[in-house]
Amino acid sequence: MAKEFTLEWRHLSVFSGILLYLVSTVFVAYLSFGGLIDTRTWNALFWVIMLFASLNAILKSFIQESDGRMLYYYVIVSPQALIVAKILYNAAFMMVLSLLGLAIYIAFMGNPVVQPGLFVVNMLLGVAGFSAVMSLIAAIVSRVKNNFTLMGILSFPLILPLLLVVMRVSADSLTTGSFMEQTGNLMVLALLTAVTFVLSVVLFPYIWKE
Repeated sequence: MAKEFTLEWRHLSVFSGILLYLVSTVFVAYLSFGGLIDTRTWNALFWVIMLFASLNAILKSFIQESDGRMLYYYVIVSPQALIVAKILYNAAFMMVLSLLGLAIYIAFMGNPVVQPGLFVVNMLLGVAGFSAVMSLIAAIVSRVKNNFTLMGILSFPLILPLLLVVMRVSADSLTTGSFMEQTGNLMVLALLTAVTFVLSVVLFPYIWKE
């Protein structure tokens, strides 16, 4: 993880590029809708933007690794250590990015959130789940051509259950929802994230051998 953060600090252009993608996408949405959208559209549009931002951010964590560096990792570290570090780093990266993205989105599209605490907790759990799923998929597709397209095709069916729960909780936080009412959904979200994390750790060694 220290290596990941060091590389990110040395190459801030990657983070800046994804942040620019968020700003430009939100700005285009603002120009298209004039900032006047209902809460359901606000919620759906936010998660569409965050989903594609996650695809861009997490895919690059494996694409930027050269064949020589991957061979070096193969010699000095276990596959479990590598995938856990990648998932935790991607989760931290996406949490920071999602908070910045939310601030940008609210600045342009307004703030209909009634329960901000519930919305933020749900968002952070959601992007952590995205990281667990997409990190494994990114490892699979990083060595093939058209990897972004394949990333979307493979990850969407796995992300869908997580995405449905995340959108349900965030939609409730835009009305009169509360932590008590959404405790069950938040537990399901945490459980899905934990399951995908464990599966990634279990399955990655088989990819690692290839």
